[in-house]
Amino acid sequence: MTETEDFLTATRSFYDTVAEDYAGHFRNPLDDRPLERALLGAFAEQVGPGGTVADLGCGPGAVTGHLAALGLSVFGLDLSASMVAIARRDNPALRFQQGSMLELPLAAGSLAGIVSWYSSIHTPAERLPALLAQFARVLAPGGLALLAFQSGDVPLRLERPWGRPVVLDFHRRRPERMAELLSGAGFALRAVTVREPVEAWGESVPQAFLLAQKKE
Repeated sequence: MTETEDFLTATRSFYDTVAEDYAGHFRNPLDDRPLERALLGAFAEQVGPGGTVADLGCGPGAVTGHLAALGLSVFGLDLSASMVAIARRDNPALRFQQGSMLELPLAAGSLAGIVSWYSSIHTPAERLPALLAQFARVLAPGGLALLAFQSGDVPLRLERPWGRPVVLDFHRRRPERMAELLSGAGFALRAVTVREPVEAWGESVPQAFLLAQKKE
């Protein structure tokens, strides 16, 4: 098994195991987060009504549903079959499919926008250029990518969440490093937002949000 296959297998197994727990815990992840809603709203406004957008690493589909409510033609993709099943159950009017962000089953230039909402956090650092190259490939020139991730240098290892027998690493990134990688993949950075952690939400590090545009 290659290193890439190893981390994909671990990620898929983790989320297949905790899918129902995760969906229950994060059922309304944007309800008490006005800044995050504003960032998604600004993204949707710039993409434009009806723009085709992929929510990559969509999990149970809450953000996908939010983007649809903002007027986008959005679909979700996730590595975990169990997450996709929940997303379809909870959002029956939307399209969801299983797949890897490193091998997107999409035609070149077919999207107006991409949202990666805390979904690049399991990709090892050495695989990030390949991931962002996939984002650039499927976006049309001028297309937008919105990435959310935890800011920092030290990864978080989560063991036995909700008592389940699984473990997974959550990689934190420096916004300036992600900006460099986006530039190398053919993006122009449009906005960087970093907010301080909210202890009541279980956060211990700042949260980062990058908006980038594929160069014409």
